[in-house]
Amino acid sequence: MAVEWAGSGPELLFTIDRDSGAGLRAQLEDQLRDAIRGGRLAGGERLPSSRELARGLGLSRGLVQDCYAQLQAEGYLSSRPGSATRVAAVAHPAAPPETATASRRRHAVADFRHGVPDLRLAPREDWAWAVREVCRTAPNTAFDYGDPIGDRRLREVLAAYLRRVRAVAASADQVVVCAGMAQALGLVLRVLAADGVEALAFEDPGAVRSTTEQAEAAGLAAVPVPVDEDGLDVAALERSGARAVLVTPAHQWPTGVVLAGHRRRELLDWARRHDGVVIEDDYDAEFRYDRDPVGSLQGLDPGHVVSLGTVSKSLAPALRLGWLVTPPRLRAALAREKLVTDRGSPGLDQLALALLIESGRYDRHLRRARTEYAARRETLVSALAAHAPGVRVTGLAAGFHAILHLPPGADEERVIAAAAERGVGLYGLGVMHRTPSPEPRLVLGFGDTPRPAIVAGVAAVADLFSGVD
Repeated sequence: MAVEWAGSGPELLFTIDRDSGAGLRAQLEDQLRDAIRGGRLAGGERLPSSRELARGLGLSRGLVQDCYAQLQAEGYLSSRPGSATRVAAVAHPAAPPETATASRRRHAVADFRHGVPDLRLAPREDWAWAVREVCRTAPNTAFDYGDPIGDRRLREVLAAYLRRVRAVAASADQVVVCAGMAQALGLVLRVLAADGVEALAFEDPGAVRSTTEQAEAAGLAAVPVPVDEDGLDVAALERSGARAVLVTPAHQWPTGVVLAGHRRRELLDWARRHDGVVIEDDYDAEFRYDRDPVGSLQGLDPGHVVSLGTVSKSLAPALRLGWLVTPPRLRAALAREKLVTDRGSPGLDQLALALLIESGRYDRHLRRARTEYAARRETLVSALAAHAPGVRVTGLAAGFHAILHLPPGADEERVIAAAAERGVGLYGLGVMHRTPSPEPRLVLGFGDTPRPAIVAGVAAVADLFSGVD
C-alpha cells in the first residue's frame, strides 16, 4: 500500500554529484529508477512537485520536468493534468505480506487459531482516554528517561492488582515492567544463566519452539518434562537435573489442565531442596468460567518463584506491556539486565496502563471480554454437540481455546489440510510436543473467532473429526 504524505512536497533523499562527470539529469533519472526498482518508492506513491524537487537539489525545474517525462515514457511514473506525479502502480509490484488478514482470506469460513484474543474487543476508547489523561496531567519529569525496571506508579498499581486478583505476595520493588512475556522470560533466563544455572525444564506439550529458542539464546539447555492430567510431572523434573522450570500452573498451555494441589506442593518442595527457580507463566488467568480461581504459585513461595504476566491477552498484543515479579535475591541482577537490554519500557504507556487499572476501566473491560469469551465457548460446545456429538473436548474451564481429541490413529496434518480446503483453519497439538504425541489432538482457539464463524466452521469440518473425509 502506498503511503500518502501530507503537504505538497514529500521529501526524497537523492544526491547530485557535480564533480562526477555524469550528467545531472542522468544522475537523477538513475536514482529514481533504482529507488522504484528496489521498492524504496512503492507503486502509487506521490513524488514531490518538479518545483520542490528542483529547489531541494539545486537543479533547474526544467531539468526535473524532463526527467519526470522520460520516466513516464519508460513506464516508471504516471501523471494526469492537475494531479501529482506518482510511481506507476505496475512499476514494482510488491508481494503481499503474510498476515492474519491473509490467513482469514485463506480460511474464509472460520479460523480457529489460538493464542490471540479478539482484537475487535481491544478497549480503544478507554486506552485513548488514558493516554490523553496522562499527556494532560503528567509532570514534565514523566517525559524524561525513567527507571529501567518501570515507572514506580505502575509498579505499585500492578503489585496491588496482583495481590488482589492473583494472591501474589509482591511489593512494587519486586515488579519489573517488560515489553511483554517474551522479554520477561528472556531477562530471567539470562540472569539465571549468569548465576550458574545450566538447564531450563519446560512442560511437554507446551510452547516448545519459543521456549527452546529463548533457553538456547541464554546459553541454557532446554529439557522437556511430561504433563499429565495433574499437570507437570515433578518426579520427572527431579530426574531431569534442571535447576529452573517454566510452568503454566493455572491453565496449562496447551492442554488446559490445572496443576493439582499435591503437585504444587511437590514442585515448591523441589525448588527449596535444589535452590531452584520456578518461572510461573500466568498467561490467561483472567479468563475462567466454571471453576474457582487458582491462586498464583508465587504467593506460596515468593523466594523461589518468578511470576510473569502480560496484557497481551487481556488488552491487546500490540501494547507490548508485561511484567515479572521477582524474588528479592534476583532483583538487582534483573534490573541490570533490563537496563542493558533497552533502558526501560515506554514510560507514557506505563502511566496509561496504571490509570486504566486505577480507574476501574481495566476490570470493566475484563468483565465484558470474559462474558463474550464465555458465550463463544458455549457456542463451540453446542456446535460440536450438534455436528460431532461423539468427539471429546477438554481444556474449557478457562482461557479461549479448547482441545479436541481425534480418534486413535487419525492424522492431524491430514485433517488440517482437508479442513483448509474447505476454508477452515485448524491447528494440531502435535507440533507442541518435544517427544512424540501420545494421541492426535487439535487446538481450537475461539478468542478471535466470532460466534457465527464458530458455528459455520464446525459444521463445515465436523465429519473430519470422526475420521470421515
